[in-house]
Amino acid sequence: MYQYALLAKDKTLAELRTLQDWYLRYQLAKAPGVAEVASIGGFVQQYQVTVDPSKLKVYGIPLMRVAEVIRNSNRDVGGRTLEMAETEYMVRGRGYLRGRDDIENLVLKAQNGTPVRIADIGRVELVADERRGLTELNGEGEVVSGIAMARYGQNALEVIHNLKAKVDEISAGLPEGVRIETVYDRSELIHRAIDTLKRTLAEESLIVALVCIVFLLHLRSALVAILMLPVAILAAFIGMRALGINANIMSLGGIAIAVGAMIDAAIVMIENAHKHLERLQPGDSRSEAIIAACKEVGPALFFSLLIITVSFLPVFALEAQEGRLFKPLAWTKTFSMAAAAFFR
Repeated sequence: MYQYALLAKDKTLAELRTLQDWYLRYQLAKAPGVAEVASIGGFVQQYQVTVDPSKLKVYGIPLMRVAEVIRNSNRDVGGRTLEMAETEYMVRGRGYLRGRDDIENLVLKAQNGTPVRIADIGRVELVADERRGLTELNGEGEVVSGIAMARYGQNALEVIHNLKAKVDEISAGLPEGVRIETVYDRSELIHRAIDTLKRTLAEESLIVALVCIVFLLHLRSALVAILMLPVAILAAFIGMRALGINANIMSLGGIAIAVGAMIDAAIVMIENAHKHLERLQPGDSRSEAIIAACKEVGPALFFSLLIITVSFLPVFALEAQEGRLFKPLAWTKTFSMAAAAFFR
């Protein structure tokens, strides 16, 4: 839902990746609604111990002993409490390795009173881990990037807002010359989808009004068709609320697709009603003529909408990622068309 790049002129990719992995990633993960912040690009620094097999054989040290010593020497060990002068002190052993010298001085064994260290059987280097991907920004070179993912079911706009607020908060504490540049922001896509729905609704309403006014020369008939759109869309949003479907590009797309079918049926209904009104004789009831017109084309329009809805049944049978992606579209389209059929 959100991706950013970490930029600095006087920092290497390894330094930026270290800042991303050990500071930014944990700070941004605290934003409400954020599930994970993944790192990509740059170089992941690590200490590598390259042992000499011949020296291991000379000293009689198995390779697993080297790994065991490094592992046991790089951890935090909790102790007990020590009471002095009615005050308790927590005893804890902090055995984290702080650098290459600490690793080189680890003792593997004692031979004739002389300790055998890791430096005696190999070398310790600070190098980059095997790379599994890289990131380029606008074709201008490689950068370090982070990708934030929202928790399932969260409101994407709220999560992105919380994330941006967190970015503004921690930007002040970054090293001099380091800045965070937004690369991808899903909120822009969401706003564009909402604007597309608004524009589509306005355009369809205007076209329907013009068609009804030009061909039927009747303003009230145009209002009937125009009012059908917001009422059906409101019903679709009510159904989305009941099922817990979020407003996203797919769910709003389903409403946009259904707009055409809703308007077509409304125009057919209005046009048929006008035909019956034109054949009215003096003294005939207008309401009865309109009811007869609705009964004449109502079943055909209802079943035409039903056929379109049934054609989406395979979408409801989708599972896993495909189902999560396309089911909201099918639901909102069905809700919109069902509301249009009911109010018609």
